[in-house]
Amino acid sequence: MISMIKKDMLSEKTKILLGYVPSAVFPALIFPAVLLENSGSFVNYNDPKILAILIAMLVGYFSKKIISTILSGLVSYWFIIFFL
Repeated sequence: MISMIKKDMLSEKTKILLGYVPSAVFPALIFPAVLLENSGSFVNYNDPKILAILIAMLVGYFSKKIISTILSGLVSYWFIIFFL
C-alpha cells in the first residue's frame, strides 16, 4: 500500500522512518531461523549457523549493506557445511 503513495506526498521524517523498516524486519526474520531448531529449542554453540551468522554480522557492521550481509552469511554457511 505504501508503495502506491507518491514520494512527494511523504514528509522527510516519514521517509527517514520508512528507511529503517528493512533493517528492522531483516533480523526479525533471520534470527529465529538461525537460533532455533525445528523442535523450538536453541541450537548448540557448535552449529555451523552460529559461525556463519557471526561472519555475516561482522560484514554487515562494516559494509552497512543488507545484500553483502546476506551473501556473506550464505557463502560462509555453505563453505562451513561443504568444506569443514
